[in-house]
Amino acid sequence: MQNPLFILAGLVLLILGGNWLLKAAVALSLKLNIPKIVIGMTVVSFATSAPELIVSIKAALDGFPDLALGNVVGSNIANLGLVLAVTIILGSIDVNKSFYTTDWPVMMIASFLFFGFIYFDGVIVQYEGIIMVVFLFLFLVYLLRFQKPAVVDELPEDDVPLPLYKTVLFLGLGGLGLWGGSELLIKGAVGMASAYGVSERIIGITIVSIGTSIPELAASIIAIIKKEKAISLGNLIGSNIFNLLAVLGITSIITPIKVMDEGLLSNDIFWMLGISFLILPLVFLPNKLRLGWRDGLVLLAVYFTFVYFTIQ
Repeated sequence: MQNPLFILAGLVLLILGGNWLLKAAVALSLKLNIPKIVIGMTVVSFATSAPELIVSIKAALDGFPDLALGNVVGSNIANLGLVLAVTIILGSIDVNKSFYTTDWPVMMIASFLFFGFIYFDGVIVQYEGIIMVVFLFLFLVYLLRFQKPAVVDELPEDDVPLPLYKTVLFLGLGGLGLWGGSELLIKGAVGMASAYGVSERIIGITIVSIGTSIPELAASIIAIIKKEKAISLGNLIGSNIFNLLAVLGITSIITPIKVMDEGLLSNDIFWMLGISFLILPLVFLPNKLRLGWRDGLVLLAVYFTFVYFTIQ
């Protein structure tokens, strides 16, 4: 009973911590008059990926590399198969041209870069992590120089700058929430894996990855309820790019990440590549540049099939 309580408490703290960090980050960006596109692709991406980053670094340093890898691979699958699926079932999303000219190709390049680094020798070492972080930096520079200079502000009521003391307070609370949540989540996940004889990889690819994707899922559902399109396909793809290049890149710079469970290389990584590729035909069929509820059902079916075969 103790391990599920640790996991639950950890998830709650991660959600709260991510939300506080996000509030502080947006307030800070507004105070410094940073353009919205910079907020979306840097500060907001980092804030929503912070749970994955904290959990992965903590797991790798504590000697549980499969939790770190399973968390990121599972989060990328969950972002598309679960978060995006639920979002487009509740309300369709119109996809911009930048999806197939920039976002999707870069996500696939990042995915194959990760695949190439880990598939053949089963480890991501420091210089490979540096390459991943540099690639992310170049991608962000490209976005700033060549993408549209502004994005539509769909939630202007959220754009009230916070007083400096509140910004600092939310930054502190967010950091503490993410650190405490990661401690509890990993303790509970490893304890449950030991108690039930389940591998760290399975726990990481299911419970931990879904838990660290909850901020994106909550934000997507809130956006649909508010009749806002604040969370787009590009944002979720951006989150996947950030997870691969920043989370695994930074973690491997700190400490090498080695595969312990071969199931990650023989099963999980191919599901991640497959569901990432699947988004392209779904965007064009049956309605060009639109994702609707039928596409959501397809993605959900793929996700639950992945979970079923993974835990067998």
